[in-house]
Amino acid sequence: MNYSKVYLDAIGYELAPNVVTSTALEARVLPVYEKLHMPPGQLEALTGIRERRWWDPGYKLSEGAIAAAKKALESARVEPKDIGAVIYTGVCRESSEPATACAVANGIGIGTNAAIFDISNACLGVLNGILDVANRIELGQIKAGLIVSCESAREINDSMIASMLKNPTMDHFKLSIATLTGGSGAVAVLITDGSFNNAGHKLLGGAYKAASEHHGLCNWNRDFMMTDAAAVLKYGVQLGRATWNALLESLSWNAQSVDKVICHQVGGAHKSSILATLGIDESKDFSTYEYLGNIGTVSVPITAALADEREFIRKGDKVAFLGIGSGLNCLMLGWEW
Repeated sequence: MNYSKVYLDAIGYELAPNVVTSTALEARVLPVYEKLHMPPGQLEALTGIRERRWWDPGYKLSEGAIAAAKKALESARVEPKDIGAVIYTGVCRESSEPATACAVANGIGIGTNAAIFDISNACLGVLNGILDVANRIELGQIKAGLIVSCESAREINDSMIASMLKNPTMDHFKLSIATLTGGSGAVAVLITDGSFNNAGHKLLGGAYKAASEHHGLCNWNRDFMMTDAAAVLKYGVQLGRATWNALLESLSWNAQSVDKVICHQVGGAHKSSILATLGIDESKDFSTYEYLGNIGTVSVPITAALADEREFIRKGDKVAFLGIGSGLNCLMLGWEW
């Protein structure tokens, strides 16, 4: 897939205020460690994650998404009336009905002519939303769209810790540990046709691959959570290789010509494996998982925003967003920054 008139004009984000260390989480499951005769420090050793963030109790997902959206609009000097689509894309949603996007659109004063809805696709939600808005712009249907998301790990972590204490077995520990990597944050990505005040970063194209035979490797719902981390890594890397090759072919790139990459922030082992498999030098990657954890859908855009702020990504760079989500699904996007 290729695009000729789609631009990323701004990324607004909110970081949750409460820092929660891996040491603090492990202290809550110390009886499990003692039962399994394991020393503390396993969580950070296995993932490379030192800390993550949580929202205050009762914080609404729409609040975070609204705050991030206002930042993005203000940064790009784009008015709410110019937005033709608002898509909420988080794993976490306020309710099954109505769409969380409705609360966000109301909070930022979006007009009556915008398409307002939710997309759910595990950690790929924001990238899927970017493609939806990009297609609408490329077809001339809208001039600008907002993709928003807010993820919250507090509730998921609390539930998993209770489950681990109730069932302190090694098998359960292996399927539970990945859940404790989750973090919290909110993001808004403003995509336009380039006709506003910002030059923006040009979307060149993307590639999408799926391996739905592995849909059972990661399962999160209200009553049950499990992740076969080893299998997700194994098959995710295989899917990532196929998607990467498709992206390079679509954009007439090669691995050496890519200047920077923003990879989904799962942890140290995942990052090293995927970059090595794709032939990408780790110096081209910007990471945030060490202090933000795995923030699901908001991981790639927040990491990109921070990389841009710190001038890791520079104007003219060829930048690849590398997304992967449970299912398994993989989506990669190529930008001229």
